[in-house]
Amino acid sequence: MSAELSPHRLSMTIAAVERDTRIGKDTLRVWERRYGFPQPVRDANGERLYPPEQVERLRHIKRLLDAGHRPGRIVGLGLEDLLLLGGNTGATALRSIGAEDRDPTDVERLIALLRRHEIGALRRSLGQSLLRLGLERFVLDLVVPMLSEIGHAWSHGQLEIFEEHIASEVLETVLRSAIAAGPDSGVSARPRVLLATASFENHGLGLLMAEAVFLVRGCFNMSLGRQTPMRDILLAAQAHQADLVAMSFSAASNPNQALDCLAEMRKMLPPQIEIWAGTPLQAMQRRSPDGIVTMGRLDALPIELDRWRAEHL
Repeated sequence: MSAELSPHRLSMTIAAVERDTRIGKDTLRVWERRYGFPQPVRDANGERLYPPEQVERLRHIKRLLDAGHRPGRIVGLGLEDLLLLGGNTGATALRSIGAEDRDPTDVERLIALLRRHEIGALRRSLGQSLLRLGLERFVLDLVVPMLSEIGHAWSHGQLEIFEEHIASEVLETVLRSAIAAGPDSGVSARPRVLLATASFENHGLGLLMAEAVFLVRGCFNMSLGRQTPMRDILLAAQAHQADLVAMSFSAASNPNQALDCLAEMRKMLPPQIEIWAGTPLQAMQRRSPDGIVTMGRLDALPIELDRWRAEHL
């Protein structure tokens, strides 16, 4: 039963917790009865108020749920155990869909639709997978391997370049709709992320995928889109009061040009603003400038976000 205590001035109402963690009010009440957590205090009117430390635990629980863990195994865990489990989740569990959820032929089936030019069916199938998996798992566990397989098929002459372009356009449409319909983290959410590609980078699908993960993870996002001049990125980072600037570089990028861009940006931005660069290019990963967080895989994003929040929040 919830204790009758004077509410802490930083405690949050159940509506505010729902907005912050994206865990529904009914779910919070069920967990309170079933698992003994959370344990809200009560105000003078008997309304639930959640202390900051409980809200922080709920945020970690939500991230682990999005990664595929079950409520019964994690809701009762303390913060230290949740952090440990989140660290072990990382690059393996976030990529792996449970056997009860994933059809192992998902990617093959989607590419077969692409080959047959059944674009409407491809779009519908992707939408159904999005509803079934949730946005983060859809991106990490389906879109990432699908794009890898498309690239492999194109390089072996099994897909035409126009078919690759069609797949990218369909995926962009699905992701933009999902992001537009996603939760509003609110202007107080941290970190505050500015997303962009450099002026010479015409590919924007990787940026959209990163934005989707940032959104699910409760960040406040502002996307400038593709081919953004550096001056605009710098001005937006200042106006946006960004904590992070997230840049996406495709396999088509010139690695020397990209590295020079990142080095110059690092000199121009204040040191408290981190610069994250996502790229499949091994040359960029090996020669990353000082002060740049370089990621070769999208599933490193949640791990880096946990690291940033542990250091800054």
